[in-house]
Amino acid sequence: MKASQCGGFLFLNIFAINNFPLNKKERFEFCINWFEKNIPIAETELHYASPFELLVAVILSAQCTDKRVNMITPELFKRFPNANAMAKADAAEVFEYIRSISYPNNKSKHLVGMAQMLVANYHGSVPEQWEELIKLPGVGRKTANVIVSVLFDQPAIAVDTHVFRVSQRIGLATTSKTPLEVEKQLTKNVPEVIQGRFHHWMILHGRYTCTARNPNCLGCGLSLICKYYQKNH
Repeated sequence: MKASQCGGFLFLNIFAINNFPLNKKERFEFCINWFEKNIPIAETELHYASPFELLVAVILSAQCTDKRVNMITPELFKRFPNANAMAKADAAEVFEYIRSISYPNNKSKHLVGMAQMLVANYHGSVPEQWEELIKLPGVGRKTANVIVSVLFDQPAIAVDTHVFRVSQRIGLATTSKTPLEVEKQLTKNVPEVIQGRFHHWMILHGRYTCTARNPNCLGCGLSLICKYYQKNH
């Protein structure tokens, strides 16, 4: 039920919550139940057709929007459809395909280095092990978490700017100053079987409702248990 549609019911329940505050477990349970009912299908908005393409797209998405990445990857993947093709490329050539996104110089070098390592060490395939993924150029903790959860259905929650912001606003992550601290609190409280979905729920919620500027609190189904809403409204 959206806050704008609740009327007196919302007032009474906010009164009850303010006088009988939810503990963290109850707050997580409310969020998970709401997401499962209202966003049953949650997946990455990056376009890809293979594990290699997803890895490239996630590397490119660092500090860049998925929309922008999806604009440039069709031609990039047409020219470099797999790790073997990209491993033979020069970073300067890759740069020409990705120059419109953030940090194209570094990312072009990372992509070529990543592809070369895939060919040299993993027969051109994306490894399933998190510990192997973070060895690849351009792959940090967040990227590795995305890959293992999306491609290999392993429990992991990648914390990007959306997940970091929404977790703190709602009150799912408290006294957390770094993405790793938020990740630890989320993985502790979210069942492993839905951690991948939870990651995408939080991203979608942060991207379209709980935006960085002017969040749509009155149209948010989580406002009832949101610390940010209770404080500011």
